[in-house]
Amino acid sequence: MSKKDHMNTSVQEPPLDYSFRSIHVIQDLVSEEPRTGLRPLTHSKSGKSLTQSLWLNNNALNELRDFKHVISQLLEHPQNLAWIDLSFNDLTTIDPVLTTFFNLSVLYLHGNSIQRLGEVNKLAVLPRLRSLTLHGNPIEEEKGYR
Repeated sequence: MSKKDHMNTSVQEPPLDYSFRSIHVIQDLVSEEPRTGLRPLTHSKSGKSLTQSLWLNNNALNELRDFKHVISQLLEHPQNLAWIDLSFNDLTTIDPVLTTFFNLSVLYLHGNSIQRLGEVNKLAVLPRLRSLTLHGNPIEEEKGYR
């Protein structure tokens, strides 16, 4: 199966869902069980998930230290990550690690504590980013936010 074929099939996979798990640090994902959905997760021979979607919403994350390392332990193809939901956490900045996922097309950051509009400029390097949510952050108060 070619890399392109793999990307097309894994888009249909259910997300790796760690929402509502009271996670405080990214490293906890390694020992935490993801939520189960209607469809079971598909794993590679190595035991890693084949999905392109990661849901970390409604937790207590305030930083993304070791994000790339942890994600590489969970996903068979972390470079194909297309959807990250970090909504309703305690993030105050947009970590530059998010800009390393060039296939990212959906990024949910609403309901966090991002205060500076300049943080959003970091995401300009993501060529496929089509959906970005930021409402519910203090930056809403800045003139020209939208």
